[in-house]
Amino acid sequence: MDDRNRRFEGKVVFVSGVARGQGRNHAIRFAQEGAHIIGFDLCHDLEHAPYPLATEEDLAETVRLVEAAGGAMHAEVADVRDWDAVKRVSKAGLERFGRIDVVLANAGTYAPMPVQFVGVDSWNETIDINLNGVFLTVKAGIRAMVERNEGGAVVITSSTAGLKGFYGAPAYNAAKHGVVGLMRSLALELAPNQIRVNSVHPTSVGTPMILNEVFPKLVRMDLPDPGVDDAAEFLRTMQPMDVPWIDPDDVSNAVLFLSSEEARYITGTTLAVDAGALQK
Repeated sequence: MDDRNRRFEGKVVFVSGVARGQGRNHAIRFAQEGAHIIGFDLCHDLEHAPYPLATEEDLAETVRLVEAAGGAMHAEVADVRDWDAVKRVSKAGLERFGRIDVVLANAGTYAPMPVQFVGVDSWNETIDINLNGVFLTVKAGIRAMVERNEGGAVVITSSTAGLKGFYGAPAYNAAKHGVVGLMRSLALELAPNQIRVNSVHPTSVGTPMILNEVFPKLVRMDLPDPGVDDAAEFLRTMQPMDVPWIDPDDVSNAVLFLSSEEARYITGTTLAVDAGALQK
């Protein structure tokens, strides 16, 4: 890559949910532009998420890919709901790399179920990961940025579900709306330190969260044995630009921009990467 495009040379990025999907893609893209990565992931399945989650092997592969892209990475297995664990990861990363410049609160899960049927434990699991986990990730990452007082960026992964209602996923909807409020409050809190805080709002993204054997059965209950192509047919109707989902790189492009000096005065913003989905 041209040195002129290495926007994050010498920077350090703290990422939750880094073992695969969007988190892995963000880590690789930042490494390609000169950054080192501090990252963590749960690396085991959840009781209520209806699809398989990342594994320790996935996390090891992320490290390999980051290093192949020219970066270094401190990676640990940690639960985003566990304050002591998240704090431990950020501390160890700081000891290795000496700084944090960007925080990406990316970890999230999806467990659809209408309010009248959702179990309290399932509700709490989704809220704990998708809202409380964002709070803990940001809290663990920003202290070093504030103390260094050289600016920085926080990008929170929300969703189109953070800006409009979706049937059948109330916990996910509530959490993704909730992180927008957190983002706006943080943007005011951290502005004196020149730390910018924004959220990205993807539509469906082509990652293992939807590209699995379970997701098609959730969205195509009208079919006896639906597959990914059937899910794509259903999801395509949501995007006016006639795609079933966007690529992880599409989200990474937005995240890198919001984290860069090119966006130095952009804060408190909700940036949709949605192929027009919010216009429907």
